[in-house]
Amino acid sequence: MLDSASPSTRFRFNTASLVAIFAILSLLLGMFGGVTGFVLLSNSNAPIIRSVRDALHIGSGSTLAVPVHESLQLEEGSAVSDAAKKVTPAVVSISASQTVTDFFGRSTSQEVSGGTGFIVTSDGLIVTNKHVVADTTNSYKVVLDDGRILDATIQATDPLNDLAFVKVNATDLPTVELGSSDSLKVGQFVLAIGNALGEFQNSVSLGIVSARNRSLSTNDDGSGAGSESLTDLLQTDASINPGNSGGPLVNLAGQVVGIDTAIASTSGGSVGIGFALPIDSLKNTINSVVKTGKIVRPYLGVRYLPVNQVLQQQDNLSVSYGALVARGATQGEVAVLPGSPADKAGIMENDILLEVNGTRIDDSNSLSSILQKFNVGDTVTIKLQRKGQEMTVQVKLEQLNP
Repeated sequence: MLDSASPSTRFRFNTASLVAIFAILSLLLGMFGGVTGFVLLSNSNAPIIRSVRDALHIGSGSTLAVPVHESLQLEEGSAVSDAAKKVTPAVVSISASQTVTDFFGRSTSQEVSGGTGFIVTSDGLIVTNKHVVADTTNSYKVVLDDGRILDATIQATDPLNDLAFVKVNATDLPTVELGSSDSLKVGQFVLAIGNALGEFQNSVSLGIVSARNRSLSTNDDGSGAGSESLTDLLQTDASINPGNSGGPLVNLAGQVVGIDTAIASTSGGSVGIGFALPIDSLKNTINSVVKTGKIVRPYLGVRYLPVNQVLQQQDNLSVSYGALVARGATQGEVAVLPGSPADKAGIMENDILLEVNGTRIDDSNSLSSILQKFNVGDTVTIKLQRKGQEMTVQVKLEQLNP
């Protein structure tokens, strides 16, 4: 009978019960602790996830704790891959070949260099760097993204910029969309797409805009383009290699915002800081070739020296920026070309041009790069300094005849 159970039996029963109760409580506390720890970990990462999404201009996506990291990785990859997928079909590789004769008099074609370009019209007009197609003794071929190899002819080269146009005989080709380089911000993500090292077609690299308005002097690389002084450049840490020259720099919307042009490297190798020509300074030139088949550019008609602190001290000038209208080094090179727009507007030798339509002329904005943004027939307001006095003149820009 239960009533006849001994005290020791009841004690054993109670002890077993307590052990069971403690086991259950420990299990419940462990489960609660595990859930609490998981929620805290998820919340601690949420601000980081939001900030990355904001930087990439990506939607917030799911708020559930479990798939957050996976969702973020998919969205990041999607933004980059979508941009690359949009542009890559219109990116081409450009190869240069020379005809060489061997000891026995046999002629063969030998590839000597490679570069990149991108298609701007469906009938085969391609933008690239001038130094990619500088040697007119070479023959050029274009490799399309679909694998077709087409002969290319040089349509036009820009005397003032590292810019050239080649043409292939084709129809219904994919084209790029031009974006805005003026709206780029430092830290914004960009892609460089091109024929890396001249052999890895349409390689894609990701980086950021590291700086804007950089200036760079390029060395003669033997291509025939010579050395050049480039201004108003975009600097990027996206990997740019020699074969990338002429390829597009692309934002995450899949729009071309620059043309990959140069590398600055202390070692002289292919690894270094990349630079690109901003697309906004080239749009008028591109449009003129699309419409007329040649480069139509406005000109002012002055020779000038960029004013900086060195020139200011040397010539005892009152300003450290602008463009000093001056004669050329060769006899007969006048400061103001007779009959030019500058001559008609009354600009004189020793004037210091300070601004064009409110844009200051300095190391970041050279006079030539500012003028490239205008069209033939535009009237611009130029602020200048003459004998210490500031004044403004109206200039109607005319066409530069090669």
